Amino acid sequence: MSEKIQIIEVGPRDGLQNEKKPIPLGMKYRFVENLLGAGIDNIEVSSFVRADRIPQLSDAAELFQMIYNNKLAGNFSALIPNVKGLNRAIECRANRFAVFTASSETFNKKNINSTIEESLHLIGEVLAEAKKTSTSVRGYVSTAFGCPYEGKTKGNEDKVIEICEKLFDWGVDEISIGDTIGVGNPNQVKSLIKRLEKKWDLSRFAMHFHDTYSRALGNVMTSIEYGIRKFDSSAGGLGGCPYAHGATGNLATEDLVHLLHDLGFETGVDLYKLKNSSSEIFEFLGKTSSSKVHHAIGDSCGK
Repeated sequence: MSEKIQIIEVGPRDGLQNEKKPIPLGMKYRFVENLLGAGIDNIEVSSFVRADRIPQLSDAAELFQMIYNNKLAGNFSALIPNVKGLNRAIECRANRFAVFTASSETFNKKNINSTIEESLHLIGEVLAEAKKTSTSVRGYVSTAFGCPYEGKTKGNEDKVIEICEKLFDWGVDEISIGDTIGVGNPNQVKSLIKRLEKKWDLSRFAMHFHDTYSRALGNVMTSIEYGIRKFDSSAGGLGGCPYAHGATGNLATEDLVHLLHDLGFETGVDLYKLKNSSSEIFEFLGKTSSSKVHHAIGDSCGK
């Protein structure tokens, strides 16, 4: 048997959150349903944030309700900003909670209007309540390899390690390390992974690469070489960092899956069905997929 790589699909949340054109609830549901049909069963569905902060995700409760009313089977997570959001996620029966911070002070202030310490305080409150449930919690540590405001800051690795220590101490089960603006390179990735491995089992980490400068797959290769077996990605490359000039979005799930299959890894994903999973969203938005594999395989994949 081939070794399996776990893919965490973030398109429905991270991919859509910055889109200005309101996407109908039914279309979001079909997106999730189609991803499941393609073989992806770990999906970040939405976020329980204030509607005025991210209007696109204001229907999170309704989307989770549709998923459970129709008895979709999968691991469905929600990003949680505070205890109020956690309570809503519990009511909606999210399978996993996710909390977020960044290793850059400036990015945190611009993105969530708080310092790193303030964001960690909120996370601590959320985790204290989450422990009362049996639901797993995922932590995001963003800007791990560079910040749109501070650049490649000195000592950033130390800050990432410090944050990871706190999150694990407070009960987080898994941490996703984010290259928010796509500036990370294989040397940085190798260096950070080797430091993480000295303190924790690498099975507790996922890597979240953006493809702004076409570095994502190279960083995936390095991550695999040094022991990472979980990756975040977004169907069609939906989403991206709104604070990064010229950002082209998340690593496309199609590109990730194609590479992994060529390397002999098992993903459980049907590439042809995956290619079609986001087509309705792109057509509605008047955009085209940023996945190179999406365009390269055309309609021939799976035939």
